[in-house]
Amino acid sequence: MPFNFSAAHSSRITKKSQHRSPLLKRSSSSAFADLNRRKPLSRSKSKPERLDDEDDFFGDRLEDDGIVKSLAADLSLRDVAQTIQYVRSHMFDALPEGGGFNSTRIAEILNFRKSLPPCVTVPHIHALTGDPTTTEREIAELTKTNIIKRVLTPGRGTGGSSVGEGLILMKDFEQLTREEQNLDEKLSDHFLHYLHMRPMAQSVPSTKFSQEEVTALMRAGLLTTSSRGFNSASVFASPDASVNRTNTFISSISRAASGSVAAVGGDDAVHSAGGRAGIRSTSSQFDRGGDLFNGQELKLSLPGTGAYLRLLTEARSRLVILITKSRFREVPLYLLKERWEGGISADDPAAKAKKYRGEFTGVLPSRTRKWKQFYGLSFDWVLAECVGGGLVELFETGSVGRAVRIC
Repeated sequence: MPFNFSAAHSSRITKKSQHRSPLLKRSSSSAFADLNRRKPLSRSKSKPERLDDEDDFFGDRLEDDGIVKSLAADLSLRDVAQTIQYVRSHMFDALPEGGGFNSTRIAEILNFRKSLPPCVTVPHIHALTGDPTTTEREIAELTKTNIIKRVLTPGRGTGGSSVGEGLILMKDFEQLTREEQNLDEKLSDHFLHYLHMRPMAQSVPSTKFSQEEVTALMRAGLLTTSSRGFNSASVFASPDASVNRTNTFISSISRAASGSVAAVGGDDAVHSAGGRAGIRSTSSQFDRGGDLFNGQELKLSLPGTGAYLRLLTEARSRLVILITKSRFREVPLYLLKERWEGGISADDPAAKAKKYRGEFTGVLPSRTRKWKQFYGLSFDWVLAECVGGGLVELFETGSVGRAVRIC
């Protein structure tokens, strides 16, 4: 007979539960002694530290077999002019089919790309060439012969990591100038003739053009003023100072009525002190034109430079952040590209078959940062910008190909 069929079980004999008398309970000074007790729950951390085995490669650094000096080892680029054309044509990726973009977003992406100036930064050119000294000599020779034009943006740094030093083909600059609607044909010819006669010039004296011409060129974004900055030293400088002769001295402010515009220096206080590189269309200074910049050197500029530099700096910062997610601040090149792409679905036949069967688990391109913030900026383009600017360096490994690390 099995043990589970016992007499107590079959006869349904039950025992009364023994309840202890409240008088027999041990007295406690705590008011919470009679409450039901529960074991504490083991709560997980809100942000657990996720360690990807693919990133740290068993906790060891990547093997270093040598630095990659040039990114264009497999390209046949003859000169700097051809390199500029290559960089411009490979800046953005093509819009993917079935990427989740509606017609409005497609129009925004295409219009934004069209509004950017056709220029390339000097560090990007150095990343695609072997010898920086030879490249600089070639840039100087091509500038003297009016094949390319060097454009500097004040306040964006100088040297290898600068983003304010750009190059543009002279034919593209001429086309950009002639297609500007705010400039008539006579002014465009006059402006381009002046630049052809002075190929190395990066600024234009305001005395070479009339007041109306200076205003039109600044409205078109082809000229701008160099900002000297506005600080407290300009306000409290002595009236005899020859450097900061503005209308914001104490001698003129103290005689103005309290609460008036003259008490803070007048309508033109910031502009007279050298602040803001440019003039506003709503300001009265637009009507005076050349009077405000009489004798000053106006810097050459390109329409849409602000949006171009903002896109460039944000893309640089984003790529560096993606590298810092790895433990040793170095990552294989293929993995870094996957991070930049945002983990979108592959375009091979196997991935399409999974999508048709309802097994699609990838991310649509329209939902990635690459297309939402950077308008489809190419990974190779951003990598060349970071390598040329000295932010990251490329090196060979013996197992996973090329890798990237932060300098």
